[in-house]
Amino acid sequence: MTGAFTVAIDGPAAAGKGTIARAVAAHFGFAHLDTGLLYRAVGAKGGDPVAAARGLVPADLARDGLRTLDAGQAASRVAAIPEVRAALVAFQRDFARRPGGAVLDGRDIGTVICPEAEVKLFVTAGPEIRARRRWLEAGGEAGPESYEAVLAQVVERDARDRGRADAPLRAAADAVVLDTSGMDAETAAARAIALVAARLQR
Repeated sequence: MTGAFTVAIDGPAAAGKGTIARAVAAHFGFAHLDTGLLYRAVGAKGGDPVAAARGLVPADLARDGLRTLDAGQAASRVAAIPEVRAALVAFQRDFARRPGGAVLDGRDIGTVICPEAEVKLFVTAGPEIRARRRWLEAGGEAGPESYEAVLAQVVERDARDRGRADAPLRAAADAVVLDTSGMDAETAAARAIALVAARLQR
């Protein structure tokens, strides 16, 4: 494939959008950008978040610790700052329209970053299920946080992401909603791959 083809995948924390995005990108040979990593990297840099966003370089996305619960909370806080979001828009849009196809996952890809995307998915699941996934990722019973604490963080982050004035988390009007509550990762990925394949065949 030589032309631009964008797959926009949005959804709340731990719904499975990253796993699905990686699977879609691998299946079709598309480039993949986890846009949440941009915000995690900005939050992890500390200092003035607007300056951090404007000075972000690819190496910042490879730093250790960006997948922790604390990094996720920091990302949600800096993502609520309009100047931070504005600084990262061009980076994301350029990536999305690169030749050969691209998959971007985040919270405002289909609504703000790539409203013209050829495929839009909104991946979701119940908060208790998403909290359990995050808790298990963090080590479960052996991890540093209780399930109840992780659930509280998930609910708090949902409220912040959905309630922010700039680019709130919501499904685009033309997005296909994929509820992964009762699906394993392979089933959810297969469903998404089928949706993209159908669009490519048109």
